[in-house]
Amino acid sequence: MKFSFTYIIIAFLLGGCIKKSEPNIINVKDHGITPNTKQSITSKINKLIDNLPDETVTIIFPKGRYDFYPDTSYFRTYFETNTYDINPKRLAILLEKKKNITIDAQGSDFIYHGHIQPFTLDNSENINVKNVNIDWDKPLTAESEVIEADSTHILIKIDTAQFPYTVHDKGITFAADDWKAEWKLTGGSWLIEIDKNHIIPPFTGDHGTVNGDLENVIYKEIKPGLVLMTASFTKTPSVGNYLIMRHSTRDHAGMFLFHSKDIKLENINVYHTSGLGILSQYCENIEMQKVNMVPNPNKNRYLSGHDDGLHFMGCKGEIIINDCDAQGLMDDPINIHGTYVPVVKRINDTVLECSYAHDMSLGLIWAKKGDSIGYIDKKTMKTVGIGIVNRFSQTDSKRFSLAFDNKLPEFLSDDYSLENLSWTPNATITNCYVGSNRARGYLISTPGKVRIENNIFETSGSAILIAGDANYWYESGSVKNVTIKNNEFKAASNSSAYQFCNAIISIYPEIPSSDSLNPYHKNITIENNSFNPSDYPIVYARSVDGLFFKNNTITRSYDFEPWHSQKHNFLLDACKNVEISGNTFGDDVLGKNILLKDMRANQLNLTNIELKIDTEN
Repeated sequence: MKFSFTYIIIAFLLGGCIKKSEPNIINVKDHGITPNTKQSITSKINKLIDNLPDETVTIIFPKGRYDFYPDTSYFRTYFETNTYDINPKRLAILLEKKKNITIDAQGSDFIYHGHIQPFTLDNSENINVKNVNIDWDKPLTAESEVIEADSTHILIKIDTAQFPYTVHDKGITFAADDWKAEWKLTGGSWLIEIDKNHIIPPFTGDHGTVNGDLENVIYKEIKPGLVLMTASFTKTPSVGNYLIMRHSTRDHAGMFLFHSKDIKLENINVYHTSGLGILSQYCENIEMQKVNMVPNPNKNRYLSGHDDGLHFMGCKGEIIINDCDAQGLMDDPINIHGTYVPVVKRINDTVLECSYAHDMSLGLIWAKKGDSIGYIDKKTMKTVGIGIVNRFSQTDSKRFSLAFDNKLPEFLSDDYSLENLSWTPNATITNCYVGSNRARGYLISTPGKVRIENNIFETSGSAILIAGDANYWYESGSVKNVTIKNNEFKAASNSSAYQFCNAIISIYPEIPSSDSLNPYHKNITIENNSFNPSDYPIVYARSVDGLFFKNNTITRSYDFEPWHSQKHNFLLDACKNVEISGNTFGDDVLGKNILLKDMRANQLNLTNIELKIDTEN
């Protein structure tokens, strides 16, 4: 006892003499980097980072404007998922194999020029980026206000300072910095209409904002900033609304987190990108607090990012997203998934040759030694076995081989895909706002524990999509534990058609041959939410074992006319162990009905007796 007490006293005295290590504070102004010069700091800031001491460091930017131009010293080749592989990537700030760094911009505006990637974290650890606004003076997609529109002409007003252009008979050439791009009217989804409340009008979306004889449009500048487009139109945008005139591809993320871990992003406004907003690829443990993907309110813009906002591919550990807003995106605010890869052939008892299935998922470092790999039957999407990786060998950007510790099943062939089960995260998404975006809201494809709580949805497609696809997009995988609770789904949710948007909450794995006895997804709980649909569809669920829709409130909105082809509130396809109970439906809610497909009625526990059940075999 005496020895123990003496030991404690000595340890206490020694501890009192040792100061807790504080981070080394580095102010960029002490390294010749000053704000508001409009000169490029790309080279200076990267040299500073390259020469950082091997200790905990905080880099401080005095508040102001800092400009970044492409610098050939910081060009790198990266294969970024869901992004076109236009290489090399042009990097603004690169943290490569770095640890224990905080970048605090103190509310500064980081302004980028041309096609460039604002932040890249490559094989780094314990990194914190905070208090920064990411933007372009001259964005890589144009916007215009509709001044006049009828069956013969559309007159638009373009801010020439933000979107410099020239007009020719067949279209408009936008150009700034070191790039130029051609644009003309299309009937597809690259032309988005947004009203002055930043809402995409119902039934536009993938149906198109402008239709008619679009191959013979004549373009003419009336005066600087006013462009007239004449043709025979069958559909035109509303006067006073804004057109998003996309003319460039997705080639750089706003932030690229690559094979890194323990990353925290906070108080960040991403006002514009030239691709995905923040792409996390094979990362572990990511926290995002007040990370907003929104159009710059000080510049009267309506578009924020070109594509998805927060995109996570092949991650693991914990993804925490809190108090983040998304509005005016070309795609989905949050997308969490893995990547299936198809088997090309069985080389021998332990080796498979595989391919990258999609042209925006080439070159991935898809697996590491020790990873668990699921064998997926493409037709049924069932996992029919699991193997352990011994070696990953990349043949080229399109193919690779996997050697396994165990003997492979004889049946493995090109009828199968593979899923990396070791890189699957948990996700917690709370207190976020999803504004009107040209697609869906949250895409969730992970078997980890998922909690979506206290969020507000106002997106024009499905608010939440739970998918899974081993045949086309190849985004994995099946969910095992999802809770959707205390959220508000406003009237704009699912007001336009996009891919897989069958209801406000759409559970839509692409299974060529579904099996109602062995569903793909499991354990999805939707409870204590409020829904305010103008239309019929609330939940579409295909191939789910354990679906619980409980204690939700559904009231009808009259914000727009019903348009959806599906005329049931709930469509349940090849599901089992479903419960719909304790929900409150307003008297004027459309439908009040359920459609059952390819499943037995006794697999539905229904206590909301006001709902009528229809069946379809």
